[in-house]
Amino acid sequence: MFHKILIANRGEIACRVIETARKLGVGTVAVFSDADAGARHVAMADEAVHIGGPRPADSYLRGDAIIAAAQATGAQAIHPGYGFLSENPDFVEAVEAAGLVFIGPSAKAIRAMGLKDAAKALMQEAGVPVVPGYHGENQDPEHLSGAADAIGYPVLIKAVAGGGGKGMRKVDAPAGFMEALASAKGEAATAFGNDAVLIEKFVEKPRHIEVQVFGDGTDAVHLFERDCSLQRRHQKVIEEAPAPGMTEEMRAEMGAAAVRAAEAIGYSGAGTVEFIVDASAGLRPDRFYFMEMNTRLQVEHPVTEAITGVDLVEWQLRVASGEALPCGQGDLSISGHAFEARLYAEDVPKGFLPATGRLAHLRFPGGVRADTGVRPGDEISPWYDPMIAKLTVHGPTRAAALRQLDHALAETEVAGSVTNLTFLRRLATHEGFAAGDVDTGLIDRDVAALSAEVSAAPDAIRLALAGAVLGAGDGDAAAGFTLWAALDRAVCLAEGDVLHEGRVAVLGSGRARVTTEDGAVTVARDGERWSIDGQAVPARVVSHEAGLSVFQGEAAHFTIPDPLDVAAGPGAAAGRIEAPMPGLVKTVLVAPGQAVAAGDRLAVLEAMKMEHALVAGRDGVVAEVLVAEGAQVEAGAALIVLEDEAESAA
Repeated sequence: MFHKILIANRGEIACRVIETARKLGVGTVAVFSDADAGARHVAMADEAVHIGGPRPADSYLRGDAIIAAAQATGAQAIHPGYGFLSENPDFVEAVEAAGLVFIGPSAKAIRAMGLKDAAKALMQEAGVPVVPGYHGENQDPEHLSGAADAIGYPVLIKAVAGGGGKGMRKVDAPAGFMEALASAKGEAATAFGNDAVLIEKFVEKPRHIEVQVFGDGTDAVHLFERDCSLQRRHQKVIEEAPAPGMTEEMRAEMGAAAVRAAEAIGYSGAGTVEFIVDASAGLRPDRFYFMEMNTRLQVEHPVTEAITGVDLVEWQLRVASGEALPCGQGDLSISGHAFEARLYAEDVPKGFLPATGRLAHLRFPGGVRADTGVRPGDEISPWYDPMIAKLTVHGPTRAAALRQLDHALAETEVAGSVTNLTFLRRLATHEGFAAGDVDTGLIDRDVAALSAEVSAAPDAIRLALAGAVLGAGDGDAAAGFTLWAALDRAVCLAEGDVLHEGRVAVLGSGRARVTTEDGAVTVARDGERWSIDGQAVPARVVSHEAGLSVFQGEAAHFTIPDPLDVAAGPGAAAGRIEAPMPGLVKTVLVAPGQAVAAGDRLAVLEAMKMEHALVAGRDGVVAEVLVAEGAQVEAGAALIVLEDEAESAA
């Protein structure tokens, strides 16, 4: 076993690897960018080395700096985590050339699976079923359009390099093919430096089921399947293991196909073989097709660990250090059911827009596995993926595990940034999901209901008004001198753009009379316990630097407005296009004097590994373009201004 390893990553996966290394008595070295100097993974590691600026290209993608850090600290091996350099064969070769061990597959295996078209051809040779499609080298748009016609619509355009849904577009009819092709190629070129695409038949009622494999370079085993069908923008949201409705016959067929795929390339370490499944007639062993192989540990590996009792990172370290596979296929079995939910800083009602912010409050419930790379007070950086945590639960049955998931989400508390927590709870209680009737289109079909904004309930508002005066801790924030009558004050709280006003009269001993337009109630606080008119309320009221939050199954967040702060008029916003987050202005699509209609794309902002189209809020004429393509802008920066409506009309 190694005595010291370096983790070439950040965030929750770096923390995850450090935890297992510590359990095995292996020393750890973290690397960090300027943006991560105070990050959790840096604090957890035995040593830490600074490797560059906040941009991934200046730090976590600098293989030379990472290898130098490993050599300088005496690390014997490098664990890549996932993302960044984890599937870069050139980095693997450089690691090995430096006399270090890469904790993962060979460069040859990564290359074999790195391009989707070549990988599919290889899988066909190995007897693994693949989706009908065009995987050739001819990238002429007319030729690709003809291939789509031959395959039959709907089709998927997919980048041959990379993954994560980037460079992927669904096309329903020939009329939309060329526009979708140009968009997919542009996104692929930005994300992967390769704009080549392949065309595949779009599978009706598709389910995304993947198989965890593990090899030692010669032999391989599978650790059963995960269902990752709950997706939005081709990004996984909730994963589970095993797949609902899976039969033993199909599990055996898929597992055997995944093992053939791994052994065909001499795979070593943890990997995932992803299949697209046509579930239009239920799960059948003749309806699954190879999609791609991820030659690394997956984000969703905790659900496999939960149902098998295997520590996959421990297996990675043991096999990379020269040990044989820890067990054979017959030694592996499934116990119970597990779910993983990905908690992100993102604004769901605004189209899942990634968000930033300081985590003023963060609390996870007991009995839940919470893989996280952040702590209370940490910033959600604009430079990296905005994941806050992965919450994993395990139960004896799917129904029991799903109840635990809902409970875990209800008890999770986050404040300081918008999150997808409410969205996750709605998914966990979705009727179709609860019944196991899942496919990759479930979220898109019900996105309006799943992502609708939630307003604070009346009791949450009353608790917040009382909490603003009584305080939310053990002290009595309202203690003070009062003569003859109860101390009474007006209180105003803001929930986004909505103001909640009331009067709070302090009655003493942690009690207050709260009067709103709905009437008056008595709110009492005893430590962290709250009641309204003598009835206990299962809620927590928390004060923090971002304001005040009431956690009552659904979270309600409030700020205390400055009475001297005069708000701008609401009408200006539609004619002023601002950056919703820090990012790179990739494209400017308009010029001064150009007429635009509401909904027209004006510019494209690249941030948090995704492209975001900025559109006109109303009809009008472009008055000013305040940025140039290639500019790095901060959140709230004005990019494009439309003429006043009166000027446009004149």
